[in-house]
Amino acid sequence: MKVISNEIRNFVNFQKLGYVATVSSDNTPNLSPKGTIIAIDESHLVFADIRSPQTIENLKQNSSIEINVVDSIRRKGFRFKGTGKIISEGEQFKGILEQYKKNGIKSKINSIVIVLVETLYEVTSPSYDLGVTEDELVSKWKKYYQ
Repeated sequence: MKVISNEIRNFVNFQKLGYVATVSSDNTPNLSPKGTIIAIDESHLVFADIRSPQTIENLKQNSSIEINVVDSIRRKGFRFKGTGKIISEGEQFKGILEQYKKNGIKSKINSIVIVLVETLYEVTSPSYDLGVTEDELVSKWKKYYQ
């Protein structure tokens, strides 16, 4: 299933923070920030288990997952829904570890979660509905963060 275009892949790989939602054993949501989300092809996202014991435990019980990656300045992004698989050995694991090393990740990676993206949705700020332009939002949020 090819749902991740090159444009979306570049967007995800440029952003430095996303959020991963899993389902806890008591059927409540578990939301965790991740700084290692990468789109590796047209169908898969990955992230590293550096300090994610609850996320990993949840995925062992229920593979359902949602990842949100949003540009906080442009107020645009994507929601990715799918299923997660945990890997901690093999050629695919080694290849993804090498990618993280090239990206400058120095922390110990315990495992990697590979997410088969089944659906994705664009996320935009309601400000766009009011006619605010992207340039106006960028200017507003850059001023805010300065």
